[in-house]
Amino acid sequence: MNSATRVYLSTMQMSLTSIIAHKLRSFLTVLGVTIGIFSIIAAMTAVSALRSSIESGLSFLGANTFQFAKWPNIQLGGNDWAKYQKRHNITLEQAQRYQSLMEGVGAFVCLKAFNHQAQMVNGIHHTTPSYDLCGTNQYFLNANQYEIATGRNLTDADVALNSPVAVIGSRIVEKCFPTRDPLGQMLIMGGHPYRVVGTLVSKGTSLGDDQDQIGLVPITRFLADNGKENYSVNIATGATSAVAYGDTLDRGIGAMRIARQLGPGKDNDFEVYSNDSLLAAFAKVADAVRAGALVISSIALLAAGVGIMNIMLVSVTERTKEIGVRKSLGAPRNVILTQFLLESIAISLVGGVAGIILGVLVGDVIAMVLKADVIFPTGWAIIGLVVCSLIGVGFGLYPAYRAANMDPIEALRYE
Repeated sequence: MNSATRVYLSTMQMSLTSIIAHKLRSFLTVLGVTIGIFSIIAAMTAVSALRSSIESGLSFLGANTFQFAKWPNIQLGGNDWAKYQKRHNITLEQAQRYQSLMEGVGAFVCLKAFNHQAQMVNGIHHTTPSYDLCGTNQYFLNANQYEIATGRNLTDADVALNSPVAVIGSRIVEKCFPTRDPLGQMLIMGGHPYRVVGTLVSKGTSLGDDQDQIGLVPITRFLADNGKENYSVNIATGATSAVAYGDTLDRGIGAMRIARQLGPGKDNDFEVYSNDSLLAAFAKVADAVRAGALVISSIALLAAGVGIMNIMLVSVTERTKEIGVRKSLGAPRNVILTQFLLESIAISLVGGVAGIILGVLVGDVIAMVLKADVIFPTGWAIIGLVVCSLIGVGFGLYPAYRAANMDPIEALRYE
């Protein structure tokens, strides 16, 4: 080991000794950096972990499928809510008119209306009043990527005859029919009796939502039981192929305008969305979260940087005599400069590492709650460490420069 290496190792040791000697002051300074790094790493970890889950979870529509609805699927805020409230519901008659106009154009047209607070009851067995009861037709499975497990699907005849029949999700089977076959059994859903004719293959959870907590009944029966005036019908349409998707969408918008009796020049009074539009909407939300985290982190890190500069200036002042003695014994300016810069960088990096660990833990806990994959954001962790190093250098440079350029005679006289 050459002399230069020994000098720098000794300098590093002195820097660490100084930090440890002032535990409370160092801890409070480190805490500022930790908060800044934590806020951005936690947000980025949660957003990154949710991305894959969001991409699969928002892809609830089948391939090459678009949907019309009164309300937007994702509301990003703003002053448009009153506009949506003023819209008339999409009625069953309008949906059926649209369906007739799209005959031979699309692969399928699925009609659906939801009660999101239904309870399923079978004797002493029942669910909580938080299950989805959906009035629909036989194309719900195509539009939402479900499969029949046992029994049969809904049919055109069920819809035409207002039949009190149901196809139920696996969670309802578990809760209401724990010991017997549900097929042919009567089940009270949303306060009305239905005969179970089929069950669905389990889809699991997505974004924290259990997709197996659903019962499907003919839409005509659903609206008759629950009141047409209380529900707006959603309409999902599948194109025959990716190539035909654009033309089918254009035809669908035209058919929907006719069904809604919108004259030329009138704006659409309905929403249209697809998997791509939903993913784009999520991207906007994710960008907003990232921007907010960056703003909060920047403010916190700026305050932390000022704190580092302050503690280093105090440290220089307290150690004036030490600096004078070292310089009088021949310590070069660059060694003293390096010592104080290392102290500044060490404080910043310790705070950064603590912030990264806490941020990853909190971000992944959020992801786990929402049933997303746990990840470690390597890229953002590296960025966090680089930023901490830059903060240590940037805010520690002036105190280090001041120490390195101190006059040894004046330093020795300092009281």
